[in-house]
Amino acid sequence: MTQTTVIHADESCLGNGQEGLTPGGAGVLIEIRVKDRVKRHDLYLHAPDTTNNRMALNGAIAAFALLSTKGRRLKAVYVSDSEYLVKGMNEWVAGWQARGWRRKGGVIENLALWQALVQVSGDHRVTWRWVRGHAGDPKNEYADFLAVRAATEQRTSEGAVPSEFDTWLAEKRGQGRFSVYDPDAEFAALSEL
Repeated sequence: MTQTTVIHADESCLGNGQEGLTPGGAGVLIEIRVKDRVKRHDLYLHAPDTTNNRMALNGAIAAFALLSTKGRRLKAVYVSDSEYLVKGMNEWVAGWQARGWRRKGGVIENLALWQALVQVSGDHRVTWRWVRGHAGDPKNEYADFLAVRAATEQRTSEGAVPSEFDTWLAEKRGQGRFSVYDPDAEFAALSEL
């Protein structure tokens, strides 16, 4: 049976759409079942001048590049609040490829990033799932925390690092949030997609 990983991702661009440099970050929470428990790792990256869309693509590329180094084909559920990313992978990419990587209406923005993502995710069976951002989804909020921190501090992890999710969740519960939330139950539900 193919092992399943669930990936929660978000991106940040400080000053997106404004004049001057717009530093960005991407945050990724990678979950995978190891024996009888869910193991979590974080991945985050930064760019000194970027956009939300480029960071969404770069975060996905980094996550799948990391997973591909293990040499295993995985079933992956990729959860993001980027409609650009999710619609792109679910709806647009197949048409672009069929037309020789062209849009009906002109040039594809971020073409090299789309092509890289298609290549690195191609070894896996991926379900791309959209979630509304900043709407109380704990793992999306955690990915946002990672992305904003990466953008603000301009830092990138060296591959996957042990996750700080449990500490972050305990802090949020101390503030009265997510008291009945079961992260392992959510992993199990998403694994079935």
